[in-house]
Amino acid sequence: MLEDLTGIVMEEGYKYGLSLVSIIVIYFVYKSIMGIIKRKGTELGLEPHIRNILRLIVRVVAIVIASTVIMTIFDISSDLFVGASALIGAALGFGSSQTINNVVAGFYVLISQPFKVKDYVKIGDLEGQVEEIAINYTSLYTPTFNLLKVPNTSVTSSKILNLTHEGVIKYTFTMSFGHDYSEEDINKKVIQAAIKDFCDLYCNLDLRPPEAYLEGANRLEKIYLFRIFIPKGEAKILYTLQPELIECVMRNFDKLKAAQ
Repeated sequence: MLEDLTGIVMEEGYKYGLSLVSIIVIYFVYKSIMGIIKRKGTELGLEPHIRNILRLIVRVVAIVIASTVIMTIFDISSDLFVGASALIGAALGFGSSQTINNVVAGFYVLISQPFKVKDYVKIGDLEGQVEEIAINYTSLYTPTFNLLKVPNTSVTSSKILNLTHEGVIKYTFTMSFGHDYSEEDINKKVIQAAIKDFCDLYCNLDLRPPEAYLEGANRLEKIYLFRIFIPKGEAKILYTLQPELIECVMRNFDKLKAAQ
């Protein structure tokens, strides 16, 4: 009987030892592949969201392989594995539904690509430059010079406006002027003069000159839409120069008022 007990202990010890070695090997292979993705991604210039997708695939494959190896070593029935997975899934579903929804939404954002890293976007009432697209959150660099993490469930349930085209952020905003001033005066003495002042200061930085046109009017005011062009990935320049353009407009508008 002692021999039988010793045999059982040795057999179980062998299984645990083999499973431990297998997990260690899988872990080191996993870390090596992650390192290769990071290194080759940098060398090939892969966009960050592509690297995130590759990391996610490797992580899922590693988990599946590790689970399969352990099941094989311990002769665990696949029916038991499926049942346990269903039970764990149900528990996680009740306890972490928001997290799971975020993960699913993260998959959708990564695969559908409504925007890419360094794009400037408006997501519902939020706006900013996309700094990272992760499984749970999308990180935005906002006009307040802060990093905002937006849950991916909010991303998928909101309207998304991508302001980045052809490598340029095409940012628009409106300004209004009363009917006391003619459209010609506003256009020539305020808007065009402001754009000239702005370009004298900043267009030597290879910036495309801003544009403006009359968008609409009501009984109280005329509404002009301004468009400013900033290189992709340079949101900090946008946050600095947009107020400068507004200041140029207001300065020329004050001159027009003073002249009357």
